[in-house]
Parts: sequence; structure tokens; C-alpha cells
Amino acid sequence: MSSLLKPFSVCEGPCESSVRRGCPSSSTHQQPPSRGLAAAVSAAGLGSLPAHQRSYAARRNLAAAAVGGRKITHPGKAILAGGIAGGIEICITFPTEYVKTQLQLDERANPPRYRGIGDCVKLTVQDHGLRGLYRGLSSLLYGSIPKSAVRFGMFEMLSNPMRDATGRLDNTGSLLCGLGAGIAEAILVVCPMETLKVKMIHDQCSLRPRYRGFFHGVSEIIREQGVRGTYQGLTATVLKQGTNQAIRFYVMNLLRNWYKGDDPRREMHPIVTAMFGATAGAASVFGNTPLDVVKTRMQGLEAHRYKNTVDCAFQILKHEGPQAFYKGTVPRLGRVCLDVAIVFVIYEEVVKLLNNVWKTQ
Repeated sequence: MSSLLKPFSVCEGPCESSVRRGCPSSSTHQQPPSRGLAAAVSAAGLGSLPAHQRSYAARRNLAAAAVGGRKITHPGKAILAGGIAGGIEICITFPTEYVKTQLQLDERANPPRYRGIGDCVKLTVQDHGLRGLYRGLSSLLYGSIPKSAVRFGMFEMLSNPMRDATGRLDNTGSLLCGLGAGIAEAILVVCPMETLKVKMIHDQCSLRPRYRGFFHGVSEIIREQGVRGTYQGLTATVLKQGTNQAIRFYVMNLLRNWYKGDDPRREMHPIVTAMFGATAGAASVFGNTPLDVVKTRMQGLEAHRYKNTVDCAFQILKHEGPQAFYKGTVPRLGRVCLDVAIVFVIYEEVVKLLNNVWKTQ
């Protein structure tokens, strides 16, 4: 009998493992029962039990309901939805990525070829036609689908165990999960993909382009430099992608939690998702453009000029000044804001569709 009178929390008993993350603090037990608790007592027919037993049983029922209705995304759905979103997004935004890369490769140490964004577009179209703005698309498209798949799949895999009973992820958790997702995509997909893209775009700038297409370019690079030639600038890429996704998922989760407030099941309109995604993209651009510049130089055809990532950053600072670390910021800002907005909108909508046809626990 004395054990029945012993104070306890929702985290005790048979449901301990399933609701530990949603366990209320001890101060909660001193507060008057909420309407939800009173409703649970009434609905469960617990009115005949002593007060302390009614409270315990009702809280267990509420916790079990919360866990059962917890809104999480299965990693398999995240991989599929992320791949679809990544493929559509890169087809829309690649010209801005092309211009950004051209401006970053147009080093100040040599006479600059381009006077700005408009001049870069004009000269490219004059020399190669509109198709010139899509040179290197194949390498990015082949990599964009698995990149987004790995990013969202890894994020959901890491974040699902960290969510509370309602499926809510705190901001610190989103930062860490975003960092993990960025590192994973950098190692598995982004570094080789970006290396090939930069080399092919840089090759077009030369007087006598050597690569006739994506597969020819890949075969030539591997033949001359081995597989290691597709992993140039790995350290800079890991730093860039890790901070990139940490910032993006952190800002996106911060805005999502603010928007939903106390109602975690409140639906977000695609326009709202797009606005939040664009904001997250802008934050990541200003946060790590210097890393993007270093990464691009390390993956270019003249990467042999630099001993390592640190030496590359030092050489840029010494010969071109600190402003060189923000070359290509404007075109990158436009592309990334559009990129992140499109990806998050398509991802969320595809997940909703998959939830209707792919039932998971």
C-alpha cells in the first residue's frame, strides 16, 4: 500500500522507455491538473479511483497518446523525397551556380575576364550560346539527387531519436543533426561531385577545352590523377557542407518551432516553407562563403598551386585581400536562397504524398 502512495512521474512503469524524452519535470506534479488531464480522467472512466491513482493513470494515457501520434519522418521516405527535391532544384538554379563559379575562378592575380555578373552571362552566351550556362550540369545533376537524399535521410535518422513526445526537435538538436548531415553528404557525394563540376567549368575557360563531356571528363581526370583527383579540397568541402547544413537546419527548425508555437501539428503552407527556407539559405551564405571560395580554388585546375586548405586561404588573403573571400556572394545568394526554398518545399510536399501511399510505423 505504501508503494501506491509513493510519488512517481510519467517516466516510471511499463512506458518508461517510450516516454522518457517526454517526461515532465518534478515541478509539473505540483501544478493543478490541466484541462487535457481532466479530460483524460473523464474519458478513461477513472473517476472512481483515489486522486493520486487517477493522476498517474491519466498522465500515462496522455503520454502514450503523444508517443503514438508523434510526427516523425521515416529515413526511407526522407531519402526518396530528398532525391526528388534535389533533382528538380538543380535543373532550375544551375545557371546561377555556373556564374558564381566562373566569378570565383576569375582570380584577381590575372587580368580579370569578367566585369561582373551581367558581363559573365553575356560573354558566356556569346561564346557558347544559352547551353553554355548549363555546362557542368550533368556532373551536378548526377550528384544532386544522391546529395539531397543523403542529407535528408541522415538528418531524419539522427533527429528522430532526439525528438520529444510530440515530434518536436529543439534548436540545439537541429544544429547538431544538420552538422552530421552536412558532413555525411560532403564525404559521400559533394566532394567528388563538386570537384568534377569545378574542373569542367574551369576547363571551358581555357583556350583549348579538353573535356568533351561529363564521362569523358571523369575518365580523363581519373586516368591522370586517380580517384584521389576527385577528392581535392575534401577538408574545405567538409567544413563548408557541415556548417552549411548546420546553419540551414538550425534556422529552418527555429522558424518552424516559432511558427507552430504550442501546436506541433499545425500545418505549414508551402509559401511559408519557402520563405523560411530562403531565410535559412541566406544565413548559410553569409556564414560560410569564405569556405566556399577556398573549396572552389582547391578543386580548380590550378589546385596544385596550393599545399593544402590552409595554404590556399593564406595565399588568397596575401595576394587578393580579405574581400576575395566574398567573391561570387551575390550570385550565390540568389541561387542558394532559391535552392533551399525549392528543396524544402518539394521535400515537405513529397513527404506528405508518401505518407498517404507508404505507411510506416
